Amino acid sequence: MKKLFAFGMAAAMTLSLAACGGAASSAAPSEAASEASSEAASSEAAAESTDATGKTWVIATDTVFKPFEYTDASGNFVGIDVDIVAAIAEDQGFDYEMKSLGWDAAIAACQAGQADGMIAGASITDERKASGWTFSDGYYDATQTMTVAEDSDITGFADLNGQTVAVKTGTQGAAYAESLKDEYGFNITYFEDSPTMYQAVLGGQCVACFEDTPIMKASIKDGGLALKVLDDTASDPAPYGFAIFSADSQELLDMFNAGLADIKANGKYDEILAKYLG
Repeated sequence: MKKLFAFGMAAAMTLSLAACGGAASSAAPSEAASEASSEAASSEAAAESTDATGKTWVIATDTVFKPFEYTDASGNFVGIDVDIVAAIAEDQGFDYEMKSLGWDAAIAACQAGQADGMIAGASITDERKASGWTFSDGYYDATQTMTVAEDSDITGFADLNGQTVAVKTGTQGAAYAESLKDEYGFNITYFEDSPTMYQAVLGGQCVACFEDTPIMKASIKDGGLALKVLDDTASDPAPYGFAIFSADSQELLDMFNAGLADIKANGKYDEILAKYLG
């Protein structure tokens, strides 16, 4: 549209100058057209430059990992991870789209290039780094603990011999249980999401489950679940990190790290944690 307008103006100037006549004015229409064409090209180049820098980053996450990501009573997708990304994007000035896909699907989307990064309470581990994950600076230190039914007689790992415990596939809770399995002689059943895993314990199919401590405590409190966390079963703390799976997303990772440092310095980070953890 800008280009058509420019050429229209040039044509109008040509007709006007022709009506006045005179050899001295014969070069003016050509110059005007050239200037108008140049202005139109400059406008188009500026628009293209804006389009090129106006990328919307796609960030994948889990569906239910309360209090880090979940749907509230009003149907809004909320949580610590959700608010941290929003605060960092505002601080760094980038646009993003968050997609709630589930743990396994979020990883797959990043690996397939359908998402640029992932935030879902993912613990930073050497194993994940070796398999292609590139992590940000840690944004939250978490432990994993064992949880049992409220009326359970199980008090620790030694009571698990011959029993079956529940874990969520691909999580640090699962890795923690796997590291203890042979020593304490228990079996493991894998589930795709946390609520189903909890129900396996509540229903008696499994005697315990392993989950990140803040998630488990929030789920018990907010869901009124008849479960209890055995705090003396906690693992060593490990940080959560934002992750990318391609060098094409390095810019996003750099912005995440810079923004995280800023929101920690200005107090926004502490506000977010207080909002969800008290």
